[in-house]
Amino acid sequence: MRNFVRYSLVLLFLGASARAQDIHFSQFYETPLLRNPSLAGIFTGDYRIQTVFRDQWNSFADAYRTGSLNAEMKWPVGQQDDYFTTALQVLYDKAGTAALTTTELLPAINYHKSLSNERPMYLAVGFMGGLVEKTLDLSKVTTNSQYNGTAYDPALPNGETILSPNVHYLDGSLGISFNTAFGTDNENTMYFGFAYHHLNRPKNSFYKNPAIELDPKYVFSFGLKTVVNDFSYFTFYADYSHQGPAEEGMGGVLYTYKMGNDPDNYPYAITLGTFVRWNDALIPVVKLEMNSFNVGLSYDVNISPLNTVSNSRGGFELSISYSGLLNNRDHDRSRNGKYHDPRF
Repeated sequence: MRNFVRYSLVLLFLGASARAQDIHFSQFYETPLLRNPSLAGIFTGDYRIQTVFRDQWNSFADAYRTGSLNAEMKWPVGQQDDYFTTALQVLYDKAGTAALTTTELLPAINYHKSLSNERPMYLAVGFMGGLVEKTLDLSKVTTNSQYNGTAYDPALPNGETILSPNVHYLDGSLGISFNTAFGTDNENTMYFGFAYHHLNRPKNSFYKNPAIELDPKYVFSFGLKTVVNDFSYFTFYADYSHQGPAEEGMGGVLYTYKMGNDPDNYPYAITLGTFVRWNDALIPVVKLEMNSFNVGLSYDVNISPLNTVSNSRGGFELSISYSGLLNNRDHDRSRNGKYHDPRF
């Protein structure tokens, strides 16, 4: 009977797809395009590749497994300090026994306009849009129509009117952000931004109901990096999103310490921190930086009413990122030996 309830929950989700909410990550700062397409390009270097894998709710249901891959490339504009960034966001999610699967392929582009000749200060606008596919394995769907009064009978019809196990649609989002460096030698960095997702209100129904569409999502993002000394710094991140009847607030802090004797050429750095998803989870984070590689690990400790069932266990996440410089880029235009581009 417990499995039967699980399966029915999938159809409950499908029937309420007009209010379906977007996939999210606890290490949201490692998925900038999913937050705001104008946040692409705010890093040190010419290119960056990031991936995040999430495994959720193994403790009491068929796991939700989600993977994100994004790649960014920055391009200087003429002899100015302006940049534009081309990017690609790929997302894969598989949930529940009925294998509800979402695949997204979303190219993105943005433009960073320099606002100062004295320090890095940029206003950026970005757009992301592409194809989304959702599929369902109907052979694994069970409903209460297949309960004969005493037991589950797979020979009975499930009573559903799903017309197609596949949904395809185009989706798009817009964003704007501001980022700047400040303090002694411009060593501190800050950004904030706003994004509007699902601007075309895509249809989202396995029942082919034209009235069912994705609610738009509004996301406010903030980041602050503040240096303690040559070897350590704090990084603060926060996001607030609102979509239909749902809202989510996340925030936290990371502390990074550089190992070795030279703060400009250190072998690796260790980062520890904690984030909170409001009324849902407490999220400890550990991160290791090795040259251009970053590996992060986090775990959701469930603090919502669901913890009675989950035993406070939530989602495990692993993130990996790599950034670097292209050998053929002309960086001699940088001031004081530092790259005059968006960096975080």
